[in-house]
Amino acid sequence: MAAQEGATRPRKERKENADKRRGQIIDATFRSIVKNGLSGTTLASVSNEAGLSQGVAVFYFQNKQSLLGAALRHQYDVYQEGWQKAVADAGSDPADQITALVKSDFTPESCNEETLIIWHAFWGESKARPLYGEISKSYEQERAHAMCNACAALLQAEGRPVTGADDIAAGIDAMTDGLWLAMYLSSAPVDYKQPMRLAAMYLASAFPAHAETFRKGFGVKAPQA
Repeated sequence: MAAQEGATRPRKERKENADKRRGQIIDATFRSIVKNGLSGTTLASVSNEAGLSQGVAVFYFQNKQSLLGAALRHQYDVYQEGWQKAVADAGSDPADQITALVKSDFTPESCNEETLIIWHAFWGESKARPLYGEISKSYEQERAHAMCNACAALLQAEGRPVTGADDIAAGIDAMTDGLWLAMYLSSAPVDYKQPMRLAAMYLASAFPAHAETFRKGFGVKAPQA
């Protein structure tokens, strides 16, 4: 039994060390993308950022495209964990779930100068690099499904046909994408107040029976008469 435990421990330690090394390389990849862009990010630039030999990066990721694919998946994993936790914390009320989904896109963790550079670097190459599009699609579909379900539930609560849920959800996501692009292109610091105002305005018009709920959720005052 003791011998078996002794054999298991080194394997576990090796896996933990390998996971730590992969994480170190992926973090360095993001720093390289922010500094050099996607085209300027190479195994050499990543290795320099990580303080490792290029051979170590090759050992774990084989080539640049494999590394960038792993980095994009990691970026989406972190993003997904954030919005799923926000929805879970919001409880069962669909208005609160919609609010949580939108607000999760505009936290300092999910939306800052570095993350905006990273997202748009990958999205800008998704047509030329189908792998990036395939990775994005699988994650984006899950989030879109969550938003659509919440919109459908709220329409039902208002006694309205749920057939409009897809369009409302698409409008919310289009607004978020547009704001992210505007923030990415702007030289000004990231402004988290404008998205809250616009989201409250859009959702109040889409769900008039819950207008005050959304204004309160986004911390926005009702318009003056």
